[in-house]
Amino acid sequence: MSFSLRTLALGSAFTLLTALAPCAFATELAAATPDSATVTPQKSRNLVERLIDYIADANKPPSNKRLDFTVVGGPKYSAATSFELEVMGAALYHARMDSLTPISNSSITLEGSLTGFWAVSLTGDHYGPEDSYRVRYNAEFANFPLKFWGIGYAMESQKANETKYTELRSDVWADFQWRLMENLYLGPSTTFHYAKATKVKRPKLWDGEDLSVYDLGVGLGLRFSYDTRDVSTYPSSGVNLNFKQQFYPSWLHNRYAFASSELTAAWFRRLWSTGILATQLHGMATAGHTPWSMLPTLDASQGVRGYYEGRYRDKNEADFVAELRQHVYKRTGIVVWGGVGSVFRRAADIRWNTLLPTYGVGVRWEFKKNVNVRVDFGIGKHSTAVSMGMYETF
Repeated sequence: MSFSLRTLALGSAFTLLTALAPCAFATELAAATPDSATVTPQKSRNLVERLIDYIADANKPPSNKRLDFTVVGGPKYSAATSFELEVMGAALYHARMDSLTPISNSSITLEGSLTGFWAVSLTGDHYGPEDSYRVRYNAEFANFPLKFWGIGYAMESQKANETKYTELRSDVWADFQWRLMENLYLGPSTTFHYAKATKVKRPKLWDGEDLSVYDLGVGLGLRFSYDTRDVSTYPSSGVNLNFKQQFYPSWLHNRYAFASSELTAAWFRRLWSTGILATQLHGMATAGHTPWSMLPTLDASQGVRGYYEGRYRDKNEADFVAELRQHVYKRTGIVVWGGVGSVFRRAADIRWNTLLPTYGVGVRWEFKKNVNVRVDFGIGKHSTAVSMGMYETF
């Protein structure tokens, strides 16, 4: 996500999803008619009944409505943030009411806990008339109490290196793409990143980075994509190929000049009426003096679940994940996945013992039509984690 805000948990966790609905109450009072006849008052529906109706209707197709917005929320737990409250809202809307224009989507997430953690994020995909252009965007603002192990697998694999710090972070990026031909898109991309580490107890683990000043990344680049997916939010067929090249030159007031290249190749196929196979190959490479906060990491938003957020980071990262998505009953489904990832300074540094496996199981609940709320329990190398979020991981 790009970093997209999703918390990971070590150990066991619980998640309670509740729906939020408008709390408007109306009571009809009996009134006397001119001939003194009385009208029997209708029983008003209480809050619980309204919530049940809200949940039951949330995933119905938007039909002729231009905008369909729903909210869901509840408590969750992670090792970094402890117990927290998360509220997520998702919107499906039509830029144009025709069969050639895909349904656009947008979601907002609000999170907070008593540990000092808070986060606000907004993400979405906007499709122009007849899919003539696409705009993808993401904005995240957060204050994290986190842990740090160092940079590079050799440092991060050592339990003794674990230390705590607080990170103030802002990430904003947007891609604008025009359709060149059927399923083929190209356009400019821009990125703004801000991060600052505070309450650092072991600054040597940051590999000489100056933590007294913030990391700033302002980038410009291009994004290329080839997309044949049937539905972007919950694909059951097609491929999604993306290549993104970003440059962070010094004349954009970056402290360090560097560049990043990111490739994502995903493939989806329906195996049977209720089962979908999803696979994804992802890699990111950086060149130049990449700030510690912008180094590629193993990320649950890319499908690699089971690890503490940002624990493994280096100049380059690669991963592969295969996932079976199975519908079970009504709006409920499950997933099982397996995969492997690695962070490395050079490709020659990859060894069998440096590979980081990922596998696990998750539960899906259809929040809206083709929009799922996910809760995953992932297992990694000497690590477990719970992650929760909107939409699928890929």
